[in-house]
Amino acid sequence: MANVISSDMRRPAWYAGGFFASQTAYVSGALAIIVIIMAALAPVFLSLGNLINVATNFSYIAIVSLGATLVILTAGIDLSVGSVMALTAILTALLLRWTSASPLGAVPGLAMSVAVLGGLLSACGIGLINGLLIARLELTPFVTTLGMLSVARGLCYAITRGAGVAITGGDADLFSSLTDGDILGVPLPLIYLLILAAGMGVFLHHTASGRYVFALGGNERAARLAGVPVARIKTGVYVASALLAGFAGILMAGWLGSVPANLAQGYELRIIAAAVIGGANLSGGIGGPSGAVVGAALIEVIRNGLVLARVDTYWQDTLVGVIIIAAVVVDRLRSRRTGS
Repeated sequence: MANVISSDMRRPAWYAGGFFASQTAYVSGALAIIVIIMAALAPVFLSLGNLINVATNFSYIAIVSLGATLVILTAGIDLSVGSVMALTAILTALLLRWTSASPLGAVPGLAMSVAVLGGLLSACGIGLINGLLIARLELTPFVTTLGMLSVARGLCYAITRGAGVAITGGDADLFSSLTDGDILGVPLPLIYLLILAAGMGVFLHHTASGRYVFALGGNERAARLAGVPVARIKTGVYVASALLAGFAGILMAGWLGSVPANLAQGYELRIIAAAVIGGANLSGGIGGPSGAVVGAALIEVIRNGLVLARVDTYWQDTLVGVIIIAAVVVDRLRSRRTGS
């Protein structure tokens, strides 16, 4: 009996382990509190139109943050995602215009399918270059993706000459309905996000490759000695990051109806912030899709609240930086308390 009592006394409380001990849980709690505060200060915050606007806006950031989380899990970083969003959207818009004017435009939906596929393949190509440079040539992720940021953004301006590219062609309406439509009032970008987040969760926790991602971030040397295909996994996460960035860029193109050359400029901060705020550890090995979604939602709720409160928009990035630092501090304090 004494042994049983002693064992029970050593067992941690239900809230001290699992999800409830994670940074994602803390951020989820903070998000709920902030929503309540915003609703009290500005009743229009809970209006249907504003909630749809918040859900749509945060979905773009969250989709890319899923890919950023995969990269961070391997102790890497991808600074090129904002530029990849823009370049993919521009190429998709141009391809849609060209294919619509070709014989492909005679078949409904075919021009759009070719354009979207071409755009996503271009995003995969950028991710593949990043991955090969980092995994095979062992270049630093920060410098490599920073260089790719400049290359992709430069291509955006070179291709468009600084002008926007309109979404035109016979499939323009179909493209708009599949990127900026809704199902029973739920914005399609949010539906896409939930599907992708669920798929990423299954991948990370129920496949060998997913477990390799965690192993690589936890200890790359040990993972290599254990037979983990380090180069393949590293390359794969950068391809996935670019692909998700490209997909989000295409969705934004449909939302805007045209693609400016400066689309998603500066989004790198928000995207990485969403992943880190949601619990992804920049040292690798810790993070997941739920954290990326919650982190992106928190940033957008605060941004939207600042807009409703008529706070100067120039303070938004400052606040995001403060939130990042606070999230890292909270995670460090939690780690010390739990001994992890």
